Amino acid sequence: MASRNRKQLQQQKRLGNQMSSRINLIFAVIVVLFIILLLRLAQMQLLDKTFYTEKLTATTSYTVKNSSPRGKIYDAQGTLLVDNDIKEVVSFTRSNFATAEEMKKTAWALSALVSYTETNVTTREKKDYYLADSANYQAVLDRLDKSKKFDKFGNRLAESDVYANAVEAVTDEQINFSDEELKVAYIFSQMNATPTFGTTSLKTVELTAEQIAIISANKDLPGISVRSDWERKNIAQSLSPIIGKVSSEKAGLPAEEVKEYLAKGYSLNDRVGTSYLEKAYEDTLKGTPKVRQITVDKKGTIVDDNETQSGSRGKNIKLTIDLKFQEGVEKIINQYFLAEKAEGNVELSEGAYAVALNPHTGAVLAMAGLSHDTETGEIVQNALGAMTLVFTPGSVIKGATIASGYENGIISGNQILYDQAIQFAGSSPIKSWFTLGSLPITATQALAYSSNTYMVQIAMKMMGQEYSPGMILSTSGLDSAMAKLRATYADFGLGVSTGLDVPGESTGYIPEKFDSAAILTESFGQFDNYTTMQLAQYVATVANGGNRIAPRLVQGFYDTDESGNLGNMIEEKGPNTLNTIKISTDELEIIQEGFYDVVNSSSGYATGKAIGEGAAVSISAKTGTAESYVTNKSGDSIYTTNMNVVAYAPSHNPKIAVAVVLPHETNFNSKASHLMTRDIINLYHNLYPMN
Repeated sequence: MASRNRKQLQQQKRLGNQMSSRINLIFAVIVVLFIILLLRLAQMQLLDKTFYTEKLTATTSYTVKNSSPRGKIYDAQGTLLVDNDIKEVVSFTRSNFATAEEMKKTAWALSALVSYTETNVTTREKKDYYLADSANYQAVLDRLDKSKKFDKFGNRLAESDVYANAVEAVTDEQINFSDEELKVAYIFSQMNATPTFGTTSLKTVELTAEQIAIISANKDLPGISVRSDWERKNIAQSLSPIIGKVSSEKAGLPAEEVKEYLAKGYSLNDRVGTSYLEKAYEDTLKGTPKVRQITVDKKGTIVDDNETQSGSRGKNIKLTIDLKFQEGVEKIINQYFLAEKAEGNVELSEGAYAVALNPHTGAVLAMAGLSHDTETGEIVQNALGAMTLVFTPGSVIKGATIASGYENGIISGNQILYDQAIQFAGSSPIKSWFTLGSLPITATQALAYSSNTYMVQIAMKMMGQEYSPGMILSTSGLDSAMAKLRATYADFGLGVSTGLDVPGESTGYIPEKFDSAAILTESFGQFDNYTTMQLAQYVATVANGGNRIAPRLVQGFYDTDESGNLGNMIEEKGPNTLNTIKISTDELEIIQEGFYDVVNSSSGYATGKAIGEGAAVSISAKTGTAESYVTNKSGDSIYTTNMNVVAYAPSHNPKIAVAVVLPHETNFNSKASHLMTRDIINLYHNLYPMN
C-alpha cells in the first residue's frame, strides 16, 4: 500500500514539474513577443517615422491635358483649304468624387436642357449604363452565384472582378433601351470614359445662345460647363481626299498606333491625322496641349493645381498646289472624258488621271483623277488614284529603255537600228505601228515614231542575243537583262517609291515571274505597271537634266498672324534629289530631242503632233498605247488601249512636267489624252506665263 502511494506521489510530482516547465515556456514566449512588439514600435516611431508620416500625408497627382486646335492648311496662293470650326459645346469635367450613378443622373438632367443626337452605344456601354443605377447593380449581384463574388476561402473577390461578373450577367432584355434612352446612354458613356479631372466635349445639337446662358448659370449639373472646342473643316472638297482625315475625340488614337503615340506624349482621346497629309504632317499640324498638374490629398481634396504648359495651336502648312490650277485640271480631264463617254469610247475605262510637277523642285502642281465605274457608269473625282492605281504605260517609257541601252553599253549616240518585223520561230511577228519593211532609224526617230522593234533589239542585245529572222529566242541572259532594264527604270522613278511626302502611294505592279517574251514587251512598256505619279516623276527627270526629285505636296510651314490667318514662314521644304541617272549629258539630250520631235517633227510618223496644235508654248512629249482585251458586261472580250502621254514645257526651259493616263479606250484614233495634256500646259501658262 505504502509503495503504491509513493508511486502516486512521484507521478504527481513529475506532472507538476512538467506543468511548471510549460508555464515557464509560455511566459518566456510572451516575453519574447512583447519585446519584439516593443522593438517594432520603436522602429516605427523612431527609425521609420518619416516613412509613416509620408504615408499619412500622401497625395495623388493627376496630369490633365486639353488639346489645342490644329494648324490650318493653305494652297500655294494662300487660299484657306482646311480650317478648324470653333464652336461652343457642352463639356464635362470629371471630379475625383464622381460616381457612375451621379453621372447617369447628370446625363438625364442635362437632357432637359439640350438635345442629344447619337445612339451609337456598344453593348458594354449599355451594360455600364444599366449598372450605374445602384438598385440595378444590387439586383444583379443578388442573382450572382456565390463563386462569382467570393473565393474558395470565403473572401470577397476584388471589386473589379465582381463588377466584371455582374456585367456578364446583365441580359439583353435589361438593356433593350428606347432610342431616347440610348441617347442618354451615349452621353453617359462619354462621361464614364473621361479620366479623373479630364474634360470631354459631349455630343449634342449645336447650342443656342439661350442654352449656353442656362447651362453656364446652372449649378445643379456637376462637372457640366460650356467651352470652346474645334472640329476639322475641309473647305476645298477638290483636295480633301489628298488632305486626309483627322480622328474624332471619341475615336482618339488609332488602335494600331496607340503605343507609338503614347510614347510621344499623346493622350488616348487625342485627335490625330489618320491619312495622307493630315497623317504625314501630324507633328507639324498638331497643337501643343494645355497641361495641368493637379494634386489631391488622401481625402480627395485638391491641394495644388498648376498649369505646367500653356497650350498653343499647331503650325500651318502651305501646299505646292494652286487650287485654281487644280480645279482647272480636273475640269479638263472631266471635259474630255465625258466627250469620249458620249461617243461610247470609254465604257470599259476605269477613268482618267493627271499629275503635273515642277521638274526642278518636285512640287506637285496638280494631282487629279476621275474614277469611272464600268458597271454603273458612275463618275466620281478620285485624285488619290493618281498615286494608288497602276496602269500599263505603253510607249511613254521608251525614253528610259533608250537610257538603259546607253547605260549598259548596248547602243551609243544617236545609233541607227532597223525598224523591222521581229519574227521568231513559231510566233507572231512583233511590229511597230508603222512597220512595213526594213527602215533604218536613229534613237531620236525611234522615240518620235514610237518604234517597238528598236526597243526589242535593245532588250535582245542586253540578253546577249542578236536578232536574225526565224531565230529561236533563248532564255540565256533573261534575268540579267530584266534586272538591267528595271534598274534604269527605277532611276527614273518607275517601279519604285517616288518619295512622295504622303503615305499610301503604290510602287507599281512588278511581276517577279517572267519569261523571254516578257522582257521584249517590257522594253516598250507592256509588262510592268506604274502609277500616274511615277510617270510624272519619270518625265520630270528627263526634263530637268537627269535628276530624280521626290514629288512633294507641301511647300513650307508657317505661323499664325494676330488675325488668326497665315503668318510668316517658319521653314521651307526644298527639293529632295533621290538619284541622278547614269548616262551622259549628250545621251540625255538625244532622248530630249526625241521627245521634242514627238510633237514638233515634220515627219508624218511623229505620234504626238496633236499635242502641239494650239499649244501656247513649245511642248516635248512621249505618247504611249498599251493594248489589252477587256471583258464587257455581256461577257465579250473587247480590244482596248491605254492612251497615255508624258510631256514637259517649255521644251528648252521646262517649268512643268505632266503625265496623263486614259486606260482602256476603244477608239484607237482618239486624241483625248493628247488634248488633255496640251490644255493642262496651256492652263498653267495662262496662270503663270512661262515665256
